[in-house]
Amino acid sequence: MLLLKGFSSKGKPFKIFTLYCLAMLTVQLASIIVVRMNFENLFLSHFYFGLQFLILSFFYYYLMKDHFQRKIIKISLIVCLAALGIQYALDWSLFFKFSLLEIFITSLPLIIFATFHLYNLLNEEKKYYYITTGLLIYLFGSTIVFLTANLLISLKSRIAFEQIYNLNVYLYVVYQLFILYDLRFVLVPKKV
Repeated sequence: MLLLKGFSSKGKPFKIFTLYCLAMLTVQLASIIVVRMNFENLFLSHFYFGLQFLILSFFYYYLMKDHFQRKIIKISLIVCLAALGIQYALDWSLFFKFSLLEIFITSLPLIIFATFHLYNLLNEEKKYYYITTGLLIYLFGSTIVFLTANLLISLKSRIAFEQIYNLNVYLYVVYQLFILYDLRFVLVPKKV
């Protein structure tokens, strides 16, 4: 609700980030509902990773002023979405499986875009600094969590899997706190 407060008066990156937060909330709520109905919710992870990649790519695209960085975002967006599309077109059953490739090709470009943004902030106003920092912490951590989770599943170590999953939840909470902290600067008018 806090994001909707400044929606109409803020720029395009803010609106895109608000859309991202609403999309992630929708996927998470759908995931909870599906689990409570005693169904497998793994297929929703594909929406989570895909939407996160798509929306945050546009978020960083509109934050970038450098033409070369924008070109990298465009190319990455096309290549990654094409790779995912081809993968699922060739074997649609992958939609119901855990995909390490998907996690990797949707997280790595976002890490690069976020790093570009932090680099650009060295000489600019620190706009979306904490959101970007939180995203980097979350993406690095969650990528490692998901890559090791697949190994733990194959080893049938349920306790270790639950602990590693809980680590991902904690990383996400930290990311949300970074977002909340950054919104303080975006939504609260500066005193003159």
